[in-house]
Amino acid sequence: MHTTHRDADRLRGVLADADEPLTAREILQALEDRGETGFESPHQIATVLGRWADRGAVTVHTTQPYRYQLDT
Repeated sequence: MHTTHRDADRLRGVLADADEPLTAREILQALEDRGETGFESPHQIATVLGRWADRGAVTVHTTQPYRYQLDT
């Protein structure tokens, strides 16, 4: 799955606006509420955020369900 810069910016925006870590489903819902998602499922979002976590850009809280937050 290829993530565009626009999609990445949108994900960052949702995470930056969040007061607490969010699940992939909550992130997808927030994007849909804003009318700005190219993602079709929480799984796609989790895959992207997992890659970002490998690079140190996102913290993954591994409770069930996984929750994500930007590293600042």
